[in-house]
Amino acid sequence: MKQPAIIQIDDCLVSSEILTEYFACDYAACKGVCCVIGDSGAPLEESEPEAFEKNYREYSPLMSVKGREVAEKSGFSMTDADGDLVTPLVPGSEECIFSNFDRDGNCFCTVERCWMNGHGDFRKPISCWLYPIRVSTLGSGLRALNLHRWEICGCAFRKGRREKIRVYEFLKEPLTRYFGEEFYSALETAAKEFCSE
Repeated sequence: MKQPAIIQIDDCLVSSEILTEYFACDYAACKGVCCVIGDSGAPLEESEPEAFEKNYREYSPLMSVKGREVAEKSGFSMTDADGDLVTPLVPGSEECIFSNFDRDGNCFCTVERCWMNGHGDFRKPISCWLYPIRVSTLGSGLRALNLHRWEICGCAFRKGRREKIRVYEFLKEPLTRYFGEEFYSALETAAKEFCSE
């Protein structure tokens, strides 16, 4: 299998797969299962636990009882087995404490639901918003943006291909918010070269 090319934009090394692969969340198919499956919580930026705490009053009524118990007893983040800062999980499960379910069994992020209803100033962890892009910091200080392929998101890759939506296009809002408009414009320019075949 051919290795993806790497494009440098400012201090970011971007995998060409972000420009060439297709992706569009298919919530009707997956029902938000990404919030309840995994061996660890969602990766967090250093500032995000504080944002969770600041907005807790807004979204806590939507959380599960067990989720609230963890937040109030242990806090809004934890360090996983790899030493990474992540969202806590409900004990005995793989479920993020900030998730909950509606009557039809669809999982939703309580924090994002409040934000979309105009409550609070924190939408959700940037790692969730940018998925399937994973951002890591290299020893050189550069940041690497790579495409993560998770089996449970197979429906999203298929939907993206059907609707001809590239990963970077689907993630325009969080990419622009996190990296800036100039960065996103550079992605669009690079995509014209890589997607012209």
